[in-house]
Amino acid sequence: MATTSDELLHRATLPGRPAAAEVEPPGTPRTAVPELADLEDARQVAPADARELTRVLLVRLATLEEGTREYSYVRSTLIELNLSLVRYAIRRVGGRGESQEDLLQVGSIGLIKAIDRFDPDHGVEFTTYAVPTILGEIRRHFRDTTWAVHVPRRLQELRITLAKSRDVLFQRLGRAPTVAELADHLGLPEEEVIEGLAAANGHTAGSLDAPVAEGQEDSNPLARRLGREDSRFATTEDLVVLKPAIAALPERDRLVLSLRFGEDLTQSQIGERLGLSQMQISRILSRILKQLHAELVAD
Repeated sequence: MATTSDELLHRATLPGRPAAAEVEPPGTPRTAVPELADLEDARQVAPADARELTRVLLVRLATLEEGTREYSYVRSTLIELNLSLVRYAIRRVGGRGESQEDLLQVGSIGLIKAIDRFDPDHGVEFTTYAVPTILGEIRRHFRDTTWAVHVPRRLQELRITLAKSRDVLFQRLGRAPTVAELADHLGLPEEEVIEGLAAANGHTAGSLDAPVAEGQEDSNPLARRLGREDSRFATTEDLVVLKPAIAALPERDRLVLSLRFGEDLTQSQIGERLGLSQMQISRILSRILKQLHAELVAD
């Protein structure tokens, strides 16, 4: 028959804990703390009972020698009892594209730190101390690992400060604050505020291959909707092919091309400069262009 939470609490407060030397060898960890021997799954304990059992076990943990089997068992039980705090913290900050499994591992590190650092003698509720510690660990994970591009730590922290300041000023002004108002509120130069706002754009990056949202007419990914052929590539290839062909032209033909397409002179202006008629210049240009076109097509 399963033991109730009340019975577990009663056993956890009983005196007469075994010494480390009396703890059974590895393979039977549950008997390391006889008061909790009937605890089937710490994660299934009701929240109210979990809080009270946590309080008792934290007091017990403070009296145990670190490194003993009993210490490890009590510590592990505390972690399982309070995993719900980690899930609460994850819901509070949001996933931000990270997998729940990864965030659970990060949050659990914060929970372990809270258990190891908590001092029952201060009279503070464990959840009051643990939740900020877990949130801090998760936010540190977001700050250090979820940026799409590398941004200096100073700008990462400035981004958070600017976000909080914008919320405060928005409530006060009833509108989004300007750069000057943010700078005045934080006591920073406007250039530094602008730098922080620009750095915020590096936190996330959208994929060009991401599917479109439901309801949009164009079902193509972003890369196909924004991308287009660049005609300058073809122009560059043509210039590479034409360069030796132009270099092989007679000097007067190269001069006519330069005046027409380099200086953008009219045929009449070119004729005046070279002492030729407009008709002669027209025939020269026509001949040159046909010759170059033939060489271009041939290549």
